[in-house]
Amino acid sequence: DAGRDRNWAWLAHGRTNSVMHTNLAEDEERSELRDIVETIEAATGRRPRGWMGPALTETLRTPALLAELGLSYVLDWTSDDQPFELAVPGMLSVPYSIELNDLGVFLFKGFTGPDFAQMVIDQFDQLHADAQRDGSGRVMALALHPFVIGQPSRFRYLEQALDHIAGHDDVWLTTSDDVAEHHARTSVTARG
Repeated sequence: DAGRDRNWAWLAHGRTNSVMHTNLAEDEERSELRDIVETIEAATGRRPRGWMGPALTETLRTPALLAELGLSYVLDWTSDDQPFELAVPGMLSVPYSIELNDLGVFLFKGFTGPDFAQMVIDQFDQLHADAQRDGSGRVMALALHPFVIGQPSRFRYLEQALDHIAGHDDVWLTTSDDVAEHHARTSVTARG
């Protein structure tokens, strides 16, 4: 209810992050994806427009199967800081960063709250400078988990980083749905 009240973007992310999709047969994957998408739609009143595979896993068929279901983008390809079209018509890769994923930063690499704030600020400053230099936009994704970043010893560092980012007048604070929609609306490739 709170998510609907806040008009959240709902992203499909698998049934569980512990069950990978890599070894599913085509009919199994199609059925699994359909069930996930329809479950989210029934619970939220909105069909998800994007997908992130459990642990960023896909099969070679995943983008096409997602397109069959009406989804328009994936976050599994962590290869750029700008959206790009996939070989499947109508499917887009929206940038996602594993480098700024709070799970990896805190739990796997052992960085501290101040380390995290500096990493986020450094990432932002570089992407902002790149965008200023060539006049195009950049996407900076923050992968956050309330049970990680929401800890009292960490949360203020997220606030510091977000204050730095939001303090720039030329920054768009948005969702992956909006990034995909903007790209589809403005891309030369998307317009043909």
